[in-house]
Amino acid sequence: MAGTEASVTAARGRQKPKKSGGGTAARLARPSLRELEFPGCDPLPLSLAEYRAFDGRLELWDAETRTAWMAREAPTWEHEGPAQTLGEMAALIAAVRGSPIKCYGAMGLVRRHEAGTRRRILHPDQTVYLHPSLVEQEVEDRLLVVGRSFPDVVLEVDHTTDVRPGKLKLYESWGIPELWVEVPDRVPRSRPASLSPGLTIHLLKSGAYRVSPVSRAFRGWRAKDAHAAMNELVPSARTHAIVERLGRALGTREGTGPDDNPLMRSMRDQSRAEGREAGRAEGLAASRVKMARQILRARGIEVSAEFPAGVPALHESSDDAVVAAALACDSEEDFEARLRIRVR
Repeated sequence: MAGTEASVTAARGRQKPKKSGGGTAARLARPSLRELEFPGCDPLPLSLAEYRAFDGRLELWDAETRTAWMAREAPTWEHEGPAQTLGEMAALIAAVRGSPIKCYGAMGLVRRHEAGTRRRILHPDQTVYLHPSLVEQEVEDRLLVVGRSFPDVVLEVDHTTDVRPGKLKLYESWGIPELWVEVPDRVPRSRPASLSPGLTIHLLKSGAYRVSPVSRAFRGWRAKDAHAAMNELVPSARTHAIVERLGRALGTREGTGPDDNPLMRSMRDQSRAEGREAGRAEGLAASRVKMARQILRARGIEVSAEFPAGVPALHESSDDAVVAAALACDSEEDFEARLRIRVR
C-alpha cells in the first residue's frame, strides 16, 4: 500500500481545488434578495457587528440590507442528526480510503465582492472537503471564504424550512459544485406541505443545478442510500457495507487504503498479532493432544475420538504436565482429571 506522502502526491495530480469561474461584483449581486424567499425563516435587522455577536440559528446574512434570516424554530435532533451523521460517515469513508476528509458543520460560508466589504454569508448544516490538504482554504472572522476553493459537498437539512426558493439559488450563483438537500423522515407539523422526506442531490452543470440520483463527490453513493443512512439512529449493516465500498473505491483511485490511516493501521497490526498468537496457541494445543494420544495408546489405554473432551485449556499446561498426566493415568478420564488439577 502506498505511503501517505505518495498518496497525497497522487491525489494532487488528479484533484485540483475547485475555483470560482467569475468573482465580479455583478455576478455576486445576483440573484437579488427581492427575488428570493426563505420559508420557515424570519428576517432580523442586524449590522455586521451585531451579526458577529449573535448567538442563534441563522440561515443567511446580507451586508447590503443589513438583514439576517433566522430559522423560526429552534434546532431539534431530527434537524441536527443528518448533518452529524454525514460527518460521521465521511470520517469512516476517510478511514477506509486512508486519507482525511474535513467537515466544518454549520460554520458560515462567505463570498466577498472584489471591490469592497459588501458580502453575503450563508450558514449550511454541513460542509465537506474531500481533500482538505489540497484546497486553498481561507478563514475570516470564523467564516470559510469560498470562491478560491469550494466545499465538495454542502448539506442543507430542510426539517421546517425550504431552501429551494432562496438558499439553493444563492449556492447555485456562487458556483457550489454539489448541494445536498435532506428532508428527514420524521414530519413535523410546521414542515412546508410541498416537502417530502428524501435526499435530493443537486450537481452544478454549466452554471445551473441539475438533480442527480447519485453523488459526484462520493462516487457511487446513491441519494436514497445516503438518505437512509442519515436517518438511522445506529448505522445498519447495509450502511456500513456502502461506506466501506465507497472508501475502498476512493482509495483505489488515489492509491491509498486503510493502512495509510494511522488508527486503522494500528488496529490492524494489533488484530494480526492477536491472530498469530491465537494460531500459535491452537497449534500448541493440537501438538499436545497428539503427544498425549501417542503415550496413552503406547500404554494400551483406549482413547476416544473426542479425546480430550474435558480439558478446556490444554494450551495452558506445560509439555511436562501433559507427559506426566499421560504416564500416570489409568484411563482417558483419569488423564483429564489429573490435567485439570495441574491447570488450576
